[in-house]
Amino acid sequence: MNRRNKTITSLILMTALVLSTVGCGQTQEPKQNESQSTEQSQGQQEGANKEFSPKYQSDTEFKLSVVGTYSNFESLESEFERFYAYYPNGELEYTYLDDYINTITKALAGQETPDIYVVQPWMYGDERFDSLFEGAEVLSNPELEVNLDCIRTGLRWEMENDKILTLPVFATSYGMLVNVDIFEKEGLEVPKTFDELKEICDKLKAAGYESPIMGSNTSTTPGIGYAFAYPMFAKTIKDDRSIEEDLNNLVPSAGETMRASLTRLKELVDYGCIDIDKCTAEIEDDYNAVIMRFFEGDVPMMLCSGDVVSGTKKRESKSEAFEANPFEYDFYVAPSGDDGGYYMDSMNLLFCVNKSSANLDMTNEFIRFLANEKELGIMAQEKRLITPTKDYSLDEVYASLSDFPEDRTVNFRDIEIMDTAVKQFRAAAYAVINGKMTVDEAVEGYGTIPTD
Repeated sequence: MNRRNKTITSLILMTALVLSTVGCGQTQEPKQNESQSTEQSQGQQEGANKEFSPKYQSDTEFKLSVVGTYSNFESLESEFERFYAYYPNGELEYTYLDDYINTITKALAGQETPDIYVVQPWMYGDERFDSLFEGAEVLSNPELEVNLDCIRTGLRWEMENDKILTLPVFATSYGMLVNVDIFEKEGLEVPKTFDELKEICDKLKAAGYESPIMGSNTSTTPGIGYAFAYPMFAKTIKDDRSIEEDLNNLVPSAGETMRASLTRLKELVDYGCIDIDKCTAEIEDDYNAVIMRFFEGDVPMMLCSGDVVSGTKKRESKSEAFEANPFEYDFYVAPSGDDGGYYMDSMNLLFCVNKSSANLDMTNEFIRFLANEKELGIMAQEKRLITPTKDYSLDEVYASLSDFPEDRTVNFRDIEIMDTAVKQFRAAAYAVINGKMTVDEAVEGYGTIPTD
């Protein structure tokens, strides 16, 4: 097989991966580069954007496999090519596993196990995925020299005994796409507070923009209610974590925690900042339709998630309107609060190293190569997701997130809310903006709101 033949396989090859009885072929042991060993033994790299320095000789032969949830992982394949510049005699292969939730544990228990695999935060603590974490390399081991200092503090996932088993690859958030050209044309600045948002919406409506804000009228995470109001809800929990247990146990009285965010969401609709009926009629799904409607060029602000933003780059050429009249757009936190919006600094995708890898030295070397502001930034830029590093500068779309106030930032370690509680909030938000429930009814009905 040509070493540059990086394949993306389907469920058929996945089955072969799980059931194969043929052991993994032996690979040449990496040779320590004596001229560099002294420098590398000094410990973990200092400085988030220090250049990568190879530990092994350039003629080292190896074969590494990565498995994950993306059917197309072009940004990772670009990193393969960049790694070949240091180690041209290697072969890296990415495999998409269909039905990942049910196939990843089988893949790790098979004969030809992957060297690197994808995990997500919600998997931790779920007994179905215990083997994913039990079998993971400790990346914070100083002997590996993986530069985890480049990762934002809120995304460094310390587990028991402060061990770090995962490398965040992409981050995401919730907020809104902003048509920068419209704001410049109308002589307006992007609002930072809720009062400013109302004032801006008044001016935009006077200028002929019927619904200054739009979004997908769904109860999903990219939908209107979640993208606008959930960060405020999360900040409420962060400020008083004593409520978490009752929220997770669906105790009705815990619904009071939703009141402030749902009230603000209702105010957004009642004030006329967003026309829910227009959104329903013109945006039929929470991903592709959101992007394509935004590219029509007449929507000042489009509520969405970072995962939706990730689809914009490929769709620019698919929009006749955008091709004819391209415009600048950026992602901003939705200004739901009196003092400003709330930034949900959320993980999107993480890598674990299989500590039983037959190619463990070079697998760790590839992770060490990735753990750099430059490489992770390039990957995020190509995927158009948020970088997990401290430097947002590579992708101007997310420049507004740089130096966002810490007191209005919520990361995954700040709250521990189970999916059942999140679904209650999503359902409540959807019911409120569509007039199916009042805020009082949603608050009082917590734990019993239909989520289907």
